[in-house]
Amino acid sequence: MYFVDRSVAIIKPRAPFLEWLNSVAGEEMIDLTLDSLRADCTALLLPEFDEPEQAVAHIDEMAEQLFRMELASWHEDEAGWPADISLLTFWQWFDVEFHSMVLDGVDADILNTPTTEL
Repeated sequence: MYFVDRSVAIIKPRAPFLEWLNSVAGEEMIDLTLDSLRADCTALLLPEFDEPEQAVAHIDEMAEQLFRMELASWHEDEAGWPADISLLTFWQWFDVEFHSMVLDGVDADILNTPTTEL
């Protein structure tokens, strides 16, 4: 195993995200619960931080992009997105877990592929 010079943030939807998702999905949505929605979440590598406040500040800087990415992963039509995707709303719609130790259990190079900008 290898230590990775990163921290990790896990972005976990909260009840308002599920309520929005149910409102735009209509009858085509499978029966999701908040627990099932939070079972497999976005993991985001961050720089290593000495203090948790630094990690929060880093998420604050990219909150709108993260919000858009989370919305788009479930509903691509931006017309159906909530009008308010502010920093405050991000923190109301998502919990973020921070973890300082990241290990790589694979003896192979990591392939980095850029995401599309939202």
